[in-house]
Amino acid sequence: MLSLIKPTVEYEESYRSYIRELGDSERYPFPLDFEFDDFPELVTRLNNLSLGIGLPDGGVPNTTFWLVDNGEIVGVSSLRHRMTDRLERLGGHIGFGVRPSAQGRGIAKELLKQTLREAGHLGISEVLVICLKENIASSRVIRANGGRLESEYAVPEYSGLLQRYVIPIDTGPA
Repeated sequence: MLSLIKPTVEYEESYRSYIRELGDSERYPFPLDFEFDDFPELVTRLNNLSLGIGLPDGGVPNTTFWLVDNGEIVGVSSLRHRMTDRLERLGGHIGFGVRPSAQGRGIAKELLKQTLREAGHLGISEVLVICLKENIASSRVIRANGGRLESEYAVPEYSGLLQRYVIPIDTGPA
């Protein structure tokens, strides 16, 4: 059973295994780049960011979620609670990634689905998700969760086109 949870120290070995599995590849979402030698400190940092504590300059509160299957972290998402001009162009509300050994099994679709539910709990009525056009797998996952392609554009920070998707969220009672 797939469960979306907030970071906790009990998943330290699974987290370290996830990072080892990623190797030198680019890590998505961004919190996977945080230092984790002191794992309890990482968990505290991630949970504080959700509360708006310890934000970098220009940062916004963001909640990291781990999608867990049978005691193993199989996916990670980051939900930004609000947008800035920069995030509207480059980041969007949600970043997500799946452990390489768990890819191709529908994990990303479920990860985004459950993260969208959390966005609704925050009162976000329309979620922005941005991916590289060449990332066909991500665009499929976004569309499978109701994403509507709003635009494609180039920015100096990335080679290739970015795709901007909008996903309406039902913020009413479940």
